[in-house]
Amino acid sequence: MEPFSPEAPLSSAASSSGSPTVSSDSPGTATSSSTVAPSATTDGRVSQQPAAPPSVPAACLACRGKHLKCDGLTPCSRCTISNSECVYVASRRGYKGPRRNTAHNPHKRHASSSPPYAGAVESCPMLLGHTPVSIPTPTVSTFNPSIVLPEQSPVGYTAPSAMSTMPVYRNPFAPTMEGNALALTTIPQTQPPVASLAERCFDAFYHCFYAAHPFVLPKEFFIRLLKESPSPNLEAVMAAMRYLGALYVDCGPTKATYLDEAIRLCYLPTTAKDGFLIQALLLIIVGLDGSCQQERARELLADCERYAIEIDLNKREFATLHGHGNPVLEESWRRTWWDLYVCDGMIAGVHRVTNFLLFDISADVALPCEEHQYLTGRIPPPSYMEDFDDQIFSGEDREFSSFAYRIAAARNLGRFMRTPQMIFPDDENISRVEALLTNWRIHLPDSKRDDLNKACQLDEMMFQAHFITHACTIMLHQPFSQLDTSPVQAVNSCAPHRPVASGDNFNAHTRHTITAACEISKMVTQAVPITSHTHFFTCVLTMSSIVHLSKWALYFIEDEEDLRQQIRLNIGALNKLSKVWKAANTAWGQVKGVAQDIYREKKAHQISPAFWVGFTQEQMISSINADEGIMSEFNILQQVTQAQ
Repeated sequence: MEPFSPEAPLSSAASSSGSPTVSSDSPGTATSSSTVAPSATTDGRVSQQPAAPPSVPAACLACRGKHLKCDGLTPCSRCTISNSECVYVASRRGYKGPRRNTAHNPHKRHASSSPPYAGAVESCPMLLGHTPVSIPTPTVSTFNPSIVLPEQSPVGYTAPSAMSTMPVYRNPFAPTMEGNALALTTIPQTQPPVASLAERCFDAFYHCFYAAHPFVLPKEFFIRLLKESPSPNLEAVMAAMRYLGALYVDCGPTKATYLDEAIRLCYLPTTAKDGFLIQALLLIIVGLDGSCQQERARELLADCERYAIEIDLNKREFATLHGHGNPVLEESWRRTWWDLYVCDGMIAGVHRVTNFLLFDISADVALPCEEHQYLTGRIPPPSYMEDFDDQIFSGEDREFSSFAYRIAAARNLGRFMRTPQMIFPDDENISRVEALLTNWRIHLPDSKRDDLNKACQLDEMMFQAHFITHACTIMLHQPFSQLDTSPVQAVNSCAPHRPVASGDNFNAHTRHTITAACEISKMVTQAVPITSHTHFFTCVLTMSSIVHLSKWALYFIEDEEDLRQQIRLNIGALNKLSKVWKAANTAWGQVKGVAQDIYREKKAHQISPAFWVGFTQEQMISSINADEGIMSEFNILQQVTQAQ
């Protein structure tokens, strides 16, 4: 076969045999037609002459690469003669209607509808609020020469463009499109990996517990230190964090596993005594005390205090020597000592078993800074306890951190515990301790008088400082009040029952006691989750409940409805705390049980006509309805708890 010459005309066989020619109605599509067009001569006669070869708007790749004219057949004549593969690309011309004949190429796909991008794009129902733009076609990632793309695809195939210029379209063809078709659909976002149980417990520690005892490093600093300088004692701190975080996460027996792992790491023979060991032990102690394992907590507390004194954690220079030039780590060491000091005092005050050992230990550690400064790493120059004590006389009008006022409240508790036994209501030691408590309250700056900080968020350090002071007031005055505690002797979950004899009239000690109990109940109304507080608040609520119930047990009470509201607040708060702390669950059951017993006793006395002497009919009805209401709430709470 002779090679095909560009100048040579098509063979007569190809034209006379009725081979298909290309119709101008559909570019690149052949139709079976051998019709010749008539022409006029000079003498007016019409002669039949072959029609001029039609123009072919679409050429195959082989002819286009050689810059030769293509006849548009499939395959074209040139590719047939040269035995080459005839491949067409999509036409870029406008859509001119449906094709008249079917294609002979089995690999070629047909356009099923008019292209969405031709014509008036503004009327396209697939466009979601975007201005019309010219959409080029994306390139197919894996090109197969045997696949011929349609001349007009429903999604338009042209060169790719920047995604910033592409509008968003609904794709109605997605359910039926082939695997090699490109659809303008949204690429599904990769789902974040599911956090493991250990990670969830670690996050729960910082989210739910950390604000109540903020002495370990803030989360970001702790993670960085763990990566840069891992150590066995840091792993012990991590295990203790997971144990406490597990109290807030439904993790089943894993909670006990984290506790055992934390204790094991703390008591390995190779464990070094350093600040991180103190932190791990202190976290475990708080968790055990709130989980009704108080004896075990006291054993660990004795070890923790001994280790802290051995490594000189109570000395000013400890933070500098072991802070490695990191101000945040130095602040963490200061906070570790003072939080151990405060926890030792609260355990001694609410349980009345230990004697606040660290109160007698000489310490010159600097006072902690504000919480937001610690969390952001902007640590100011530290101040000291002597600065705090001398501020009135030195003339310095300065404000200390909330942590510092919390330490001062715990120190007043220690001073009260070191006071000799007070036997008579007019003992001068009572006046001395009350002066300490009153001075602490009246010299608070305006920003520290409530439990909110300057951003109107809960200040947990001041929250604890206030309830420590209220609890100390109750412990100081209740023994000399005239509130008979015999009806509440069953409430002993936090401390043994302390008998108090009843009196005929309310004295000053009774007023101090009732006022402090009401202030504690008022703290429940803070607009924060009750479980965000330290578990020591459980025992303070129990103290307040004992006072309220002792007063409610009296026959004649003028403000009985207000008293019932205080009891409701305390019982509801203990019920919420019981979701996390087992000690709160025990206290809740005891307080609720005593309230029911007092109610039954009052109902029995109401049967006697002598009970209602001095009551109007309206007061009688109000009292009965109020009693029925509070008992109904107790029963509902009990049913909800049993259902859980």
